[in-house]
Amino acid sequence: MSNSRFAISLHILTLLDLMGDELQSSEWIAGSININPVLVRKELSNLRQHGLVESKEGKNGGVYLAKPANKILLSEIYEAVRQESALGTKRTDPNPKCRVGKQINKHLDNLYNEVEDTLMQKLGKKSLAEFAGKFN
Repeated sequence: MSNSRFAISLHILTLLDLMGDELQSSEWIAGSININPVLVRKELSNLRQHGLVESKEGKNGGVYLAKPANKILLSEIYEAVRQESALGTKRTDPNPKCRVGKQINKHLDNLYNEVEDTLMQKLGKKSLAEFAGKFN
């Protein structure tokens, strides 16, 4: 994937799992990732929309996992942040008179779909809890 949203979201969710029931602020999370808290809040909003985190507003507020880490698959996280194929953008406007050009997009679509299916199968076999367990 050409952007860092999966890595940022996985970092956020791993932190939340390791911190247990403690509510965490976007500023604290941003300090771990070493990015602007605004970017963390943007990802938290997306993760909330996908049912992966919940939040509590107010002075003692923060975010926490919406469900146990062993019930969150890495494929769910990837799906929540996916914007394009893992291989990037593929659409070109090739010469339709060329033997390759007239068919390249169709064959790229097939290849990209195979890669995405393989990636989702692999990520679907690992939970957030398994990933977070690497940090003990």
